[in-house]
Amino acid sequence: MDESFYSRLNQYRSLWVLVFFDLPTETRKDRKTATSFRKKLLDDGFSMFQFSIYMRFSASRENAEVHIKRVKKNLPPKGKVGIMCITDRQFGMMELFYGTKPAEKEPPSQQLELF
Repeated sequence: MDESFYSRLNQYRSLWVLVFFDLPTETRKDRKTATSFRKKLLDDGFSMFQFSIYMRFSASRENAEVHIKRVKKNLPPKGKVGIMCITDRQFGMMELFYGTKPAEKEPPSQQLELF
């Protein structure tokens, strides 16, 4: 099979894990918990997409599951957290805007994976 077939297949096999959250910040303890949750996401290789949306590239479903388990392990006691996986192909079709102007797509952060 030709290389373009494998390239397309990879776009559907590789995933983006998105974590959405709305955490309370009324008290000092709440703010500390929210900050700790964000820091753990960053430590696990997630990048901030928007203030309460973090994303991480995974080369396979198995790799994505490892990071999803870590997020679940670090869930804060209060607030809402959502986790969603989309294919690299779906992620590439996203349209981004700053105000009414289309935004240039930033290249994803580099991920170092050791096998």
